[in-house]
Amino acid sequence: MTAEQKPVAPRRSAARRLLKDPQALITGGLLLVIVVLGVFAPLLSGHGANDSSLDAVNAGAGTPGYPLGGDHSGRDIWARLLYSIRTSAVSAVVATTVALLVGVTFGLVGGYFSRRIRGITEWVFSLVMTFPGILLLIVLMPVTKGDVRVTMAIFGVLLSPSIYRLVRNLVVGVRNELYVDAARVSGLPVRRILRRHVLVVVRGPIIIATAFLMGSAIGVQAGLAFLGVGSSTVPSFGSMISDGFRNLYVDPWQFAWPALLLGFITASLVLLGNALRDALEGSRPKPVKIAAGPRQEPEAGESTGDLLTVRDLAIAYPTPSGELREVVSGVSLTVAASETVGVAGESGSGKTQTAFAVLGLLPAEAVVTKGSIRLHGRELLGLGERELRRVRGHSIAYVPQEPMSNLDPSFTVGAQLVEGVQASCGISRREAKERVLALLARVGIQDPERTFGCYPHEISGGMAQRVLIAGAVASEPELLIADEPTTALDVTVQAEILDLLRDLQRESGMAVLLVTHNFGVVADICDRVVVMRQGAVVETDTTLNVFRGPAHPYTRTLLESILDGSTVRTDPPVAATAGREQ
Repeated sequence: MTAEQKPVAPRRSAARRLLKDPQALITGGLLLVIVVLGVFAPLLSGHGANDSSLDAVNAGAGTPGYPLGGDHSGRDIWARLLYSIRTSAVSAVVATTVALLVGVTFGLVGGYFSRRIRGITEWVFSLVMTFPGILLLIVLMPVTKGDVRVTMAIFGVLLSPSIYRLVRNLVVGVRNELYVDAARVSGLPVRRILRRHVLVVVRGPIIIATAFLMGSAIGVQAGLAFLGVGSSTVPSFGSMISDGFRNLYVDPWQFAWPALLLGFITASLVLLGNALRDALEGSRPKPVKIAAGPRQEPEAGESTGDLLTVRDLAIAYPTPSGELREVVSGVSLTVAASETVGVAGESGSGKTQTAFAVLGLLPAEAVVTKGSIRLHGRELLGLGERELRRVRGHSIAYVPQEPMSNLDPSFTVGAQLVEGVQASCGISRREAKERVLALLARVGIQDPERTFGCYPHEISGGMAQRVLIAGAVASEPELLIADEPTTALDVTVQAEILDLLRDLQRESGMAVLLVTHNFGVVADICDRVVVMRQGAVVETDTTLNVFRGPAHPYTRTLLESILDGSTVRTDPPVAATAGREQ
């Protein structure tokens, strides 16, 4: 590693990122202080929560023995605030614990086991969701006898469907991973697989949801107390707000103190949940890290008329020892307007990493150690997530491989496309639907209305790829990045998809950067080809020249692997050369 690379630190753990996050430190610290005040309420107040004195009725702040004054019954407001913290903490812990136990357990079971079991759990939790929460808690008052713990335990059951659905969806996405299959084949019991290989993966979103569940529990308990549901002897922010509201014109601070503290606690929980999300999921916008010197400017005399210019791009990942290992080294390529450029090479050559760098979609641990990526001369490296979203949604579009894995199974095809079109084009839902239906027809789907209302599992792989292409070209991008768009399709459908991309390009004038390992695809559609091996570019030339006489031995090897001696032609394929002489 050079001296220039040493300042780049390896990815920090979630705990370290939390400790570096001011939002997490401030909100977590303030919540800890509040909880400590509640725990030591008997030591910090000179009165019990329900002790009253006629001398303290509506006493003002600063009255001896009553630092925040007294309420209409002569009770110490400071003492009741401290004891109300304890009530809120108990409510949050009980409700959240029950919700997590029920939701996580059945979410793991429903997501991992057979469709029949999933159907049963789905029906049960859908039934639970139909119950009106607060109304049910009021109706059950004779059963709970106003006990906060019992009431919050019932409310925890009512909260569990949200956790169940979260965990179930995550587990469904994880259970077919290869490492889970390997654990199953090795003979590990189901309990250990769920605990060790599945729960570990889904625990991040569960931790995040916990903060929001606590805020919900505290708010519902306060709401019930405000309505007078529960024991009048249990101190609560809700009952204090209710008392203060009735005495608002006598002493407004009796209403303000509990309302402010309740709002402060719930807001802190929400902010802490956001900080947890950023730390555990890496969702906070971060600029791409550049470890080397200044970004490279175009060299003197170099053409700047290209739509996309990638110069000397290098991407590395930290190893367990903390060293950086480059997977892309010094990649340079250009794409002109209306041009189709293929990036070809075997698996692991760095093709997709290069494409993801252009899109700004590299994993959080990736480090761009040097290089420049420019679109119309504008540097993309270092842009924030918000700016990158504008670029991705308008100037650059993306068509992934494995189309079925890139459609959300929980929503219809139309709903997903409409949402994307609205976000990228800023139009109404009705206009977006009309545009989507027109695009579905344009990409060759015979019955756009039916496909619009289908779920992803109800359409074929070829139709799914057409759907993704329709969504990608909806915003009329200048550059379309297609990552192995025909890999998962049969030969006939592959040809149809390539014809579709060619027609759409001809109509819109967009440029295409095609990532592929298939030189047949390169010959069919590409004007130029960039050949990559082990993260580096080994050859760049027109498709015609590459097929007529590859300059690099690796390129010759790739061509020989798809063409034997009896099928090699002296002239390149007609489809590859028609209209492409340069």
